[in-house]
Amino acid sequence: MKFLVALALLLAQSVAFSQTPASTLTRVMQTNVLRVCTPGDYKPFSFQRAPGEFEGLDVDLMSSLATALNAKPQFVKTTWANLLPDFVAGKCDIAAGGISVSLEREKQAYFSAPYMVNGKTPLTRCENVAKYQTIEAIDQPAVRVIANPGGSNERFARTKLSHAQLTLHTDNLTIFDEVIQGRADVFVTEAAEAIVQSKAHTELCAVNPDKPLQYAEMGYLLPNGDDVFKHFVDQWLHLSKASGEYGLLSAKWLGK
Repeated sequence: MKFLVALALLLAQSVAFSQTPASTLTRVMQTNVLRVCTPGDYKPFSFQRAPGEFEGLDVDLMSSLATALNAKPQFVKTTWANLLPDFVAGKCDIAAGGISVSLEREKQAYFSAPYMVNGKTPLTRCENVAKYQTIEAIDQPAVRVIANPGGSNERFARTKLSHAQLTLHTDNLTIFDEVIQGRADVFVTEAAEAIVQSKAHTELCAVNPDKPLQYAEMGYLLPNGDDVFKHFVDQWLHLSKASGEYGLLSAKWLGK
């Protein structure tokens, strides 16, 4: 009887082990493909130049991660509104492209260790910089705030700027033109994007990007519960920073 009980326990453990899903790490190394979900509309992190062609800091970093896994990166286009649903549905192994770490996202996915502190910063026409120095100054009924839907920019606008006039603009590539043309007063986004876009559009200025309105970190979305893959990605990121690779790529795309 004792033998049968021991055998049953052994078989149960064997079945449980066989049903444990393999880590994403194993799958990527077996297929030699790292699938990366990215909206591709957020300079300097990820920008789609043409169908299937992406560039940016996170694009270069994901290529580095893929190399560390003896794989090739395969970028999967998504939108900010569909980013989390697409990721949870298993359309990719990792998500990148200037993603803010948030507790809401953490409910459905892991995050890598943060690779950048990048708080919310107003972007406005240069002649209006003095007018929009604080949340209180922007959160006024007469101020026209614009935001791209589905991400942390919309969430910030709805929670912190609820008294302002909010317009959602679905195209993150042309949202800056709305401010330039005077159809909106302020777009609040991450400091890195505000700086890059102020360089690309001389009419626009980032308001105190070194002192953001709200603290934020950026990281990579990882499969929920996959500790093996998270440990690998975190260690790769640590080594990238320690070796100087991250610093070189950051300087390339952020100019610092």
